[in-house]
Amino acid sequence: MENQNSSDRRTFIKGSSAIIGASALTTAIPNVHAKGSDTIRVGLVGCGGRGTGAVTQILNHGNPGTKLVAVADAFMDKCEGTVKRVQAAHGKKTDVPKDRMFAGFDAYQKVIASDVDLIVLATSPGWRPVHLAAAVAAGKHVFMEKPVAVDAAGVRSVLASTKIAKEKNLLLQVGLQRRHQPEYIDTIKRLQDGGIGDINYMRAFWNGGGVWVRKRTADQTEMEYQMRNWYYFNWLCGDHITEQHIHNLDVINWLKDGFPVEAQGQGGRQVRTDKETGEIFDHHFVEYKYADGSRMYSQCRHIKGCFNSVSEHAYGSKGHAEINRHMIFGDNKWRYEKKGVSGHQQEQLDLVDSLLKGDRPNEGEYGAKSTMTSILGRYATYSGKVVTWDAAINNKIALSPDMLKYNFDSKPPIVPGADGFYPVAMPGKSRIVG
Repeated sequence: MENQNSSDRRTFIKGSSAIIGASALTTAIPNVHAKGSDTIRVGLVGCGGRGTGAVTQILNHGNPGTKLVAVADAFMDKCEGTVKRVQAAHGKKTDVPKDRMFAGFDAYQKVIASDVDLIVLATSPGWRPVHLAAAVAAGKHVFMEKPVAVDAAGVRSVLASTKIAKEKNLLLQVGLQRRHQPEYIDTIKRLQDGGIGDINYMRAFWNGGGVWVRKRTADQTEMEYQMRNWYYFNWLCGDHITEQHIHNLDVINWLKDGFPVEAQGQGGRQVRTDKETGEIFDHHFVEYKYADGSRMYSQCRHIKGCFNSVSEHAYGSKGHAEINRHMIFGDNKWRYEKKGVSGHQQEQLDLVDSLLKGDRPNEGEYGAKSTMTSILGRYATYSGKVVTWDAAINNKIALSPDMLKYNFDSKPPIVPGADGFYPVAMPGKSRIVG
């Protein structure tokens, strides 16, 4: 799994510091080049839209030695599609022959075992804990997309891998890109420094019309169907409160420099009730309580024709803030005026900079705990009960305890009934935490 060349590259990556800081960029991405060997060989696990986007943004960095060299996905057509798209954007930085495109449930192991320095984990999130543990065990640097798990068992696994990554001095970055955006960084700092006085309560939203649905085809096994249509099955997705709304919840956790101690809420399936939409809810409302008694009121909804908002807000004794718009109203009126690249791009510029400089940031803990915040909300809406953080993080009910054993002929952890519909949580009746 290691050879002398890859060891030499890692020696360089640990020590190099001669690089222009891409974090200082606005709209341009210049040529930045470290002295000596500057090769960073990237392996991608998960060839969907976000994986393709993340790798493309990594290669947008001006360092000429950053290259995509291996990809993996459950499906070969996804591998081929990603390589084609990345090659169109970065032909000279794409070196992925057919024998370094791996498909199947064990494909991630083949990328990790290849001669790569950085692993990008971007499959459906249910696989994240398994893939992270394998990458860290192999001594690879990791960028993993959010969320990092779909249940408490997965969060506990990620926290354990995070600790090992720190001990091995490995970079571990999480795709909560708002934490890399200068406008968010400045806004949060001002609020933490008293920009609106004492913060009394917060609001967070991800309300929209929903996402894609992938229809079942006659030749698919149940496992393949669910893997293709992963957004609607909790063992793969965690519900949209986890897959999407984590971004907004993480901003509030960042603002509070902590995590909720309990949650209660409500939700259900009102309009998205087709067989193809599996088991997830189409709306959630959660009231989160923090240790100081302050509350965050959280909404996420997938219903067309309704009030839409993807935003974060804070209300204090001296004013209020629209965090996503980077504005403060009240005694200390302020607005962020500078222009920059997108958050998704900035986080990847920062990642490559860190590797070249020898920095080893580790974002695993807040990535795991903000993921757990979203899962806590799902536990509350699915059960209809007040759920404490301690009960949630120690929940013994795992959504998919046999993940390492799966193949396309395996029975998924949830299957449809005789009528073709999947069982759905019923607040007040379903046992969610135990």
